[in-house]
Amino acid sequence: MKKFLFSLIAVGLATASFAQTPVSYKKRASLGVGVFLNDMYTADKISKSSLSRVMQSGGFTPIKEMSLGLNVQYFEGITDHVDFMAGLYGTYSKYPFYYRTGVPQSVRSLFLLEADANVNVKMLTDKYAVVPYLTFGVGASMYNGTYFAAQGNTGLGLQVNLGNETFLNTQMLYRAGISELAVNHTAYSIGIASPISDKPAPVKVAPPPPPAPAPAPVDTDKDGINDKDDKCPTVAGVAKYNGCPVPDTDKDGINDENDKCPTVAGIAKYNGCPIPDTDKDGVNDEEDKCPSVPGLARYQGCPIPDTDGDGVNDEEDKCPSIKGARENNGCPELKATYNFDNKKVQFLSGSAVLTKASKVELNKVVKALNENPTLKLMVEGHTDATGSDKINQPLSLKRANAVKAYLVAQKIDAARLTAEGFGSSQPIADNKTAKGKAMNRRVDFKVQE
Repeated sequence: MKKFLFSLIAVGLATASFAQTPVSYKKRASLGVGVFLNDMYTADKISKSSLSRVMQSGGFTPIKEMSLGLNVQYFEGITDHVDFMAGLYGTYSKYPFYYRTGVPQSVRSLFLLEADANVNVKMLTDKYAVVPYLTFGVGASMYNGTYFAAQGNTGLGLQVNLGNETFLNTQMLYRAGISELAVNHTAYSIGIASPISDKPAPVKVAPPPPPAPAPAPVDTDKDGINDKDDKCPTVAGVAKYNGCPVPDTDKDGINDENDKCPTVAGIAKYNGCPIPDTDKDGVNDEEDKCPSVPGLARYQGCPIPDTDGDGVNDEEDKCPSIKGARENNGCPELKATYNFDNKKVQFLSGSAVLTKASKVELNKVVKALNENPTLKLMVEGHTDATGSDKINQPLSLKRANAVKAYLVAQKIDAARLTAEGFGSSQPIADNKTAKGKAMNRRVDFKVQE
């Protein structure tokens, strides 16, 4: 692989222009087929030591241990220097699941299907015979029709133009796992692609038509004013308005000489003026159910309602049917109304086990939910900074679920509760002290609509 990388860079720097001069070098939609080798092991070796050590020890996977497969690729230019590339890759491989996944490594080759969507950033345009590029993107895989994974893609490629916009494409792609079942691995591919769309036809600009001869003096509308002096030659009018009818500036069907509001469209009932809007809320009095009180059109001219009468209108009230406080977006405050203190909902260090004091405090939440049957809560779990995010993130979710489970055990409908974990990312106290850590092992509650 080292020789391949050095060769790729050297050829890219030595590229020369060939005699093709299209107006634009943006790649037409092209379809290609090719073969590739999947190296499922070298990337893992590098991640456990380093690239230099693997190169020094000759630890790259032999070709005979790589999986040979077929691929189909689609290319389309975004700009002269940027192409979109999508690919579908199929091979039979022994998938080396990581130990942490709990899935045993495959002992026989099974079908692996991979799909990529990448952006190729080219160092040169398609004007040149050889075009090196960098590629970035994302991908997904399906192993044996059972195991699914997602990965991020980075790599290098080399495009060799063969003429008529057909090109040979070689690529080294590193697929880094970004989901639990994904395995870091490398793919080496080579294939040929050609355009699948026709070149756009050149645009022909027609010459402008010759000017028409000047018309003889006539009076088309027979209003006594010749067309050359008539500003409305096809509509009978009066001399006062240069041959045009009496104007209707606001186009409301009432001419200006009879219109009391000539610049504002209105109706005959109000002498050409619009229907009045007494409360100036934009809803005229004939459609306004609250003509003397400013309101909104969607409420037929009336103000936004406040269903629960808590002083917070329904559009701003996150609990429109439950009387609450303005400071809590119209929802009842657990702390003020039920003397609830979320800081007392704590856990034993490194576990999702509720303390006895926590259960006493959570009974206040049960009371609030029972007294407000439409209230829904988000349970947010948190940890102290002990341990890594790989431990704290799932632990915080377990803590949120432990609180949810306790509330459900008290006959609260599970559909009214949502649990989410935030690990140690949102501390409320100093993680350097035992007291601070205890306060950070907590849950918070947020009202949901």
